[in-house]
Amino acid sequence: MRWLAAAWCGLSLACVTTDTSGLVTVRERLVFAQQKKDAAESLRLLERLRADAPAELDVARAWVDAHVRAGQTSALLARLATPTDAAAWYARGLALFADARDATGPALEAFERAIALAPGEGELHFRKGLALLESEKYEAAEAALTTAVTASPLRVGWQLPRAKALHRIGKTRDAIEAIRRVVTDDCTPQEAATARALMDEIADPFAGLPKAARPRLDQALNWLQVADVPQQAITELEELLREYPDLGVLHALLGLAAARVDDAGRAIEALKRAIELSPDDGKAYLYLADLYGARQRSTQAKDLYEKALEKNPCLEAAWFRLGDVALERQELARALVAFRTAVRLRPDDWFARGKLALVYQLEANWPAADRELKAELARNPENLEATLRLGLLHTDKFLKAKLAADRQVARVEAAKYLEQVLEQQPENALASRALERVKQP
Repeated sequence: MRWLAAAWCGLSLACVTTDTSGLVTVRERLVFAQQKKDAAESLRLLERLRADAPAELDVARAWVDAHVRAGQTSALLARLATPTDAAAWYARGLALFADARDATGPALEAFERAIALAPGEGELHFRKGLALLESEKYEAAEAALTTAVTASPLRVGWQLPRAKALHRIGKTRDAIEAIRRVVTDDCTPQEAATARALMDEIADPFAGLPKAARPRLDQALNWLQVADVPQQAITELEELLREYPDLGVLHALLGLAAARVDDAGRAIEALKRAIELSPDDGKAYLYLADLYGARQRSTQAKDLYEKALEKNPCLEAAWFRLGDVALERQELARALVAFRTAVRLRPDDWFARGKLALVYQLEANWPAADRELKAELARNPENLEATLRLGLLHTDKFLKAKLAADRQVARVEAAKYLEQVLEQQPENALASRALERVKQP
């Protein structure tokens, strides 16, 4: 769990320019020192902040983290030998938790002393929960982490260690619901990646697979996913199913392979059997939904996508398909949730980000649509479709703007991106027509 603890070790400070003439506060100077990777100066400034704000937990956490990074944990613990307030006990607990020799008992005691002095601080219960999780005391960890998220409901990332504890004590549905709260909220890319990894652990379709079957299953997966020879995968899976007829994952893979060779009847039959045998495997619902969706059975597909996400909220493909269904029905609020979640789960997926930008554009949320398209260009400057979409976005904004100043800004932006497209694709009729419109007086 040390990687999980580290995710919350930083001090939340606003970003500032690297122009030193604008640095007027200790916090701003600290950010500048951190940007310059000046560990000594960062530690010096954190000492000042700690002296000025001894009760602030964020400052205490950053202060401890700087000492640990500098290899000064033992010296820090000596300074914190006799804590007198909640923040000092909290800092001592963090330092002990960072020390492999004292990761559980002493740290836990320090957090409990801090809680006794400030019982309403969610951060203190969160750190206690992490210490308990580290020592594999899952029931106690779940209780502490639940108290933490109740006290600080906006700290969505705290649901992740809570989900892990819930899963370990057998409350899998509650664990999945906690993960859902993370991926459908405004989580960070790191939190989304952690949620995916945790969900993979919870919903491992191969967990019950006998070791003797693994080599043949690997061969079947190779035929299906690498060599793209689904018929050979079907042969391997059929042989496995003769020995293990009650393994849902084998039926799911057989259904996927059958769909690849356009044997829809067999694919549907196999996937329904997979769902019967493994009703908590979200991917089986997803595969079956895709089959129905491809055959214009949109209502059945929608219900199955929702069922897939009920079982596994980290299936970005299901969120994407639900977004498409909502978009077709002009249900923009639903489409927004679905595409935004898909983008959180797969930040590099241009198709999901492009659809998200489209929903923002349909809502006339120009800044949000512009942000999503520019994020794609920052990741992939060669994406000409994103460049065209930016040009068309600002053309749309130009045509709908009421103020002359807004029209002029949109005109300039639209022309810039449309001309970039036409430089590479002179025959692009869509870009040409849009450019003519924004250049009209």
